[in-house]
Amino acid sequence: MFTDEAALEERLATPSPALVADLARLEGDLLVLGAGGKMGPSLCKLARRALDAAGRSDVTVYAVSRWSDKSAADALEAAGVSTVAFDLMDPAADLAELPDAGNIVFMVGAKFGSAGAPSHAWAVNAAMPDRVARRWPDSRIAAFSTGNVYPLVPVSSGGCTEDDPVGPVGEYAMSCLGRERMFGHAALTRGTRVANIRLNYAVDLRYGVLADIAHRVQSGEPVDVTTGHANVVWQGYANEVALRSLLHATDGEAFTINLTGPETASVRRIARWFGEEFGREPVLAGEEAPTALLSDASRCHALFGYPDVALRTLVEWQADWLRRGLPLSGKPTKFQVRDGRF
Repeated sequence: MFTDEAALEERLATPSPALVADLARLEGDLLVLGAGGKMGPSLCKLARRALDAAGRSDVTVYAVSRWSDKSAADALEAAGVSTVAFDLMDPAADLAELPDAGNIVFMVGAKFGSAGAPSHAWAVNAAMPDRVARRWPDSRIAAFSTGNVYPLVPVSSGGCTEDDPVGPVGEYAMSCLGRERMFGHAALTRGTRVANIRLNYAVDLRYGVLADIAHRVQSGEPVDVTTGHANVVWQGYANEVALRSLLHATDGEAFTINLTGPETASVRRIARWFGEEFGREPVLAGEEAPTALLSDASRCHALFGYPDVALRTLVEWQADWLRRGLPLSGKPTKFQVRDGRF
């Protein structure tokens, strides 16, 4: 259990032996684009610690963001990460001003509000990746994508695999597929080594599917079970896989991997688990639809091992977090959305 945010950050920044071994083989510096988002700071700290544990003080970790929250940048600097203040969406911004690096983690994305401003979503999610790939054609690039590139599938299917056809619903999902296509084009035409990481949904207790459900159960608000199933995964594992994927990045055809937990998790069951944790009956609304956005991450687990934190443990951590009155990000996942309008 975690007594405060500092304890959570410490857990998220603790590397596994496998990550240390992989990052020991890294060639060149590491540049994280969009490092100011929900997952970026913990990924940067995790990478720095793993590199230090591997004796790779020669590798610099650069964290690029606008850094409107100076305290977040200061915390990274204190952890040995070099922060770079840069607005990637500034039309006058010159990517040549950013450091050269042999390894790029691309975390930039636009989701919420994309239904009302689709051109912005395409500019961020598809046009920017093309600029990035042209700026660093000889680097390894691990790019965060999303399971939203898949269609809704029957709950009994076990989820889409990387070999299944994509079928994005809505502007956000389509623009994210555009991101993959731009990086894939760089792999095909310029030999850029690319890994596309289809993530859904990361959990770090301050946000995520579990936080969304737990908050509603604790406050007595209805939990809509129409979207009755989802995938979740511990953020620490997600960050490790993203970093380790750099060594699997390929040219010609981009390496693509689903990143999530092994369960097709029932929203109804999770709500009942939280009801047991909080000592109250959850208020459930709706009936489960026969389809959901689901991914099969068997390939990921075979390469990188199973997530190190089980679903039931995440539920217990989440309940304890809320009982202690610890903060939430205030940014719901909107995993219940079925029409692609975010």
